[in-house]
Amino acid sequence: MSFRLSATFRDRLASSPRPLAGGWVCTGSPLVAEIMAGAGLDWLLIDMEHGPNTLDTVLAQLQAIDGSGATPVVRVPVGDVVTIKQVLDLGAQNILVPMVSSAAEAEAIVAAVRYPPRGRRGVGSALARSARWNRVDDYLQNADAYVSVFVQIETADGVDAAAEIAAVDGIDGVFVGPSDLAASMNLIGQQTHPDVVAAVHRAFAAVSAAGKPVGVNAFDPAAAQAYLDAGADFILVGADVALLARGSEALAARWVPAADDTQRAGY
Repeated sequence: MSFRLSATFRDRLASSPRPLAGGWVCTGSPLVAEIMAGAGLDWLLIDMEHGPNTLDTVLAQLQAIDGSGATPVVRVPVGDVVTIKQVLDLGAQNILVPMVSSAAEAEAIVAAVRYPPRGRRGVGSALARSARWNRVDDYLQNADAYVSVFVQIETADGVDAAAEIAAVDGIDGVFVGPSDLAASMNLIGQQTHPDVVAAVHRAFAAVSAAGKPVGVNAFDPAAAQAYLDAGADFILVGADVALLARGSEALAARWVPAADDTQRAGY
């Protein structure tokens, strides 16, 4: 029996005539992931860095998203060789590694994804969902074709090294994180500060010049559109938790009398 895996996020970006819009999945819930997957977004980010996700919940969310048309990307908490191996063995075909600020760090991440002799990934495909328990006939020989690797630039040092990071063989794209970037520039909480936006644009230019796709996180619609106009190839435009928080707040504002607001004050 032979099994055909889905196209990677790298391949989807390469074939798309437009930027790809995605949503953050932070709850750890496969039910919420399934709801988000059915919304029509191009891609979904399953977050292990800041979300309450374990290997079990990531697996359940990958299964919930499978076949929906949305491409799942798993953000691992750190570029650790064991963590990356485990997430790949769950069947994740696309990973995003946060806080990458140098070409050397990017090279280590590529090594963690690739099998020997070019890398350090442990061989366990017969036991794992990655190769569908050896139903993907050529997985070991062609694993690079089935996995795409993205790294996240989130510091001023990372912006300075963006060209070198993007040029690393095996890095398929770069995602810029304005929130941590702002913090690294002593502008915490000011993601749309002109200096932060300028730094994001510098990263865009460096990554694009290296021939790699570049993306960014921007929940504010005006900021998102501005980054798309500046050349972003992929973008995150919202998160499940933020949608739930703002939506429930709007319900409360519409239906709960202002005098009753004290019941929420202790939260």
